[in-house]
Amino acid sequence: MVKTFEDKSRKSYNEKANDYDKTFDGKFTAKFKELLLKEITMENNSSVLDVGCGNGTFLKMLANNYNIEGYGIDISEKMIENAKKSCPSMTFEVSGCEYTPFKNQMFHAVTVCASYHHFPDTKAFAKEVSRILKPKGVVYISEIYFPLIIRAIVNPFVLLSKAGDVKFYSPKEIQGNFEEYGFEKVDFKREGHIQVIVFRKL
Repeated sequence: MVKTFEDKSRKSYNEKANDYDKTFDGKFTAKFKELLLKEITMENNSSVLDVGCGNGTFLKMLANNYNIEGYGIDISEKMIENAKKSCPSMTFEVSGCEYTPFKNQMFHAVTVCASYHHFPDTKAFAKEVSRILKPKGVVYISEIYFPLIIRAIVNPFVLLSKAGDVKFYSPKEIQGNFEEYGFEKVDFKREGHIQVIVFRKL
């Protein structure tokens, strides 16, 4: 049986879940979380969905800055189990990113931290974000950045990743996906191997 990207990601992150923050991935993504947090501005009592939320660390960081109604989804059951323990006042569901169990126009903001390169269908994700975001809602993406030459070398091999990586994207590719579904880019920052892009739903 051929394993899908989600199958591989689920297995990989279930195995890492209990000690995630101490793993290489956990330490590597810590900087993504810090930079993403710096870019976010929101009203208190905003509803926020973190996609690929892992063990809930980023939502907990966000809740230290704002009074939020926090939600998280992840395909790893063990990550969600740990997120529920870590953030008992928030709502977590096991779910992929393309079809989520939420109502239309439910969220003020959607966040994605170092998970975008795992998504099997980024266009379907942009379409789903358009559905669940309120008018003028904002999506914040913190993602790995590689220049063109590195992407050209790495991307053919990424498909073989045991962790379910799919593809590394340029800022222009990410922007194109969201513009197709009624978003405008409102900010872009890059620091080394990290890009942070902010879109607003029109």
